[in-house]
Amino acid sequence: MSNYYDIIVNNNLKSTFMKKTIFFIAALFLMISAKSQGVHFGVKGGLNASSLNSTPANSDMQSKIGFNVGLLAHIHTANKSWAIQPELYYSAEGAKSKANNDVSTNIGFINIPLLAQYMFDNGFRLEAGPQLNLLMSAKNKNNNTSTDIKDDLNTAGFSIPVGVGYLLRSGFGFDARYNFGMSDIYKNATAKVKSNVFQFDIFYQFSHTKK
Repeated sequence: MSNYYDIIVNNNLKSTFMKKTIFFIAALFLMISAKSQGVHFGVKGGLNASSLNSTPANSDMQSKIGFNVGLLAHIHTANKSWAIQPELYYSAEGAKSKANNDVSTNIGFINIPLLAQYMFDNGFRLEAGPQLNLLMSAKNKNNNTSTDIKDDLNTAGFSIPVGVGYLLRSGFGFDARYNFGMSDIYKNATAKVKSNVFQFDIFYQFSHTKK
């Protein structure tokens, strides 16, 4: 019975932590927006090539293809060459076995990056910044058997995305970035495991300017 109540308490604590974190990020976005020179909202989506890199290395695992989809806010600063871009998006990550494609680890995150962007006159932009990763789901798949491992993973993590983007005059654009995992995703594993992800996205920015 005590284990049952422990599970309920832990789940409530995790839920409260996530709600407070998202509220804090949203409040931060609003403060930045209020002091900015202009805010342009947008949507994004694309493909992930994710891997779980461990120390010591696990030679049996390789990268797997996933997807990401979400929202962005492109915020101009007083200096027109610089912008801040917070995002909120879902990202399907993990890895799969080299020997058997039916064996994989599938992890879902809500990612909240806060990117600093340097924009060129020709539409290109460089970007980097911190990213908060909130765990939504985690399962190990072995052929037709799926095992929930969410309780074995840390509720939140941290990564650093670095990338380049290009905005067309139509408002559509392309973005390629690599998310460097900085924190261990497992709670009590012997090996340190970090999630690293290459992302290629198409985005649409409403009421945009090229810079």
